[in-house]
Amino acid sequence: MIVPITGNVSYSITLDPTVWIFDDRKILLEEAFSTQGSEKEEIDPLQTASERFNREVLDTKMNRPPVNRSISKLEGEAILTNSYVMPLHDFITNAEIKSDAIDATLVTSADDDVTVTLDELTNGYFLFALDGQPLRDDGPVHFYYKDGSNVESPIKKIKKIVIN
Repeated sequence: MIVPITGNVSYSITLDPTVWIFDDRKILLEEAFSTQGSEKEEIDPLQTASERFNREVLDTKMNRPPVNRSISKLEGEAILTNSYVMPLHDFITNAEIKSDAIDATLVTSADDDVTVTLDELTNGYFLFALDGQPLRDDGPVHFYYKDGSNVESPIKKIKKIVIN
């Protein structure tokens, strides 16, 4: 099941939580709200410049075909047993919320829509896999605030995001 982002955006986009299990941006549910996970590591500018040079110059000169990183058997077993959330920041950024937008409504199939601020939406998470399985009964996604204040009672059965 898909979750469209519509309303006061430059680009209406569609989210497909069923493929997020293969996305490298996913975060373990247990790690999403820990204080250690939110601390940023210090980035070495020289290392960053070196990596960019290698990507831009060396990789393009060699004309290598793109290779997908394969998943080991151990990683595959972990994927099928863990619960994962997806940060919404990249998706909301890609939709390009217009400057006159006020807030966002999470439309649910239970007809108890919830309105959240744009900041809460942008920094929030969607739970899309529980114990390695998609959310079939009360999904396709659950919304969690970044601070974890609703871990015990997330917003469930979300079928659409409307930017107001």
